[in-house]
Amino acid sequence: ALMEDLQLGRTPIREALQRLASEGLVLLAPRRGMFVADIGITDLQKIFELRMVLEGFCARLAADRATPEQLAQMEIVIQELAQLPNDDGRALMGIDERFHELIYEAADNEFLTDTARRLHALSHRIWHLVLDRIGSVRPAMEQHISIAAALRAGEGTEAERLLQQHVAEFQQQIKAAV
Repeated sequence: ALMEDLQLGRTPIREALQRLASEGLVLLAPRRGMFVADIGITDLQKIFELRMVLEGFCARLAADRATPEQLAQMEIVIQELAQLPNDDGRALMGIDERFHELIYEAADNEFLTDTARRLHALSHRIWHLVLDRIGSVRPAMEQHISIAAALRAGEGTEAERLLQQHVAEFQQQIKAAV
């Protein structure tokens, strides 16, 4: 069905599903098929525990390692944030994803980046489950402004603290909606 819907061959579909399985988003059951992996409130706590530590570490590294081009890209994302309406949760979360991705890249550690990406993807999956019950995400997205300022100033400890606060507050917002 996927081959038909996406008009792709068997190999790219299989590779994509295997990648989703390696990221914990799809379960492969031999001779039974593939299933979307369950995710629950217990998973939420575990995911955010890791995100707090790893993303804070990413921010600390990024404060030392970010290139002028990466910092400029962060500023562009923040400028785009200012142009979005408060009620466009999907677009605001797109800003969040892009901003975090820039921090991961600026940390300049591909192993850390891969892990942080997987955890962030799982967080977004949980967010989609509560999208209709969650309040505005704009305050959480506006925290990116102070994080970017700390990164520009090379203040690793402050960037780490601010990013951990951002992740913790977002977790509380999701927990309140569950």
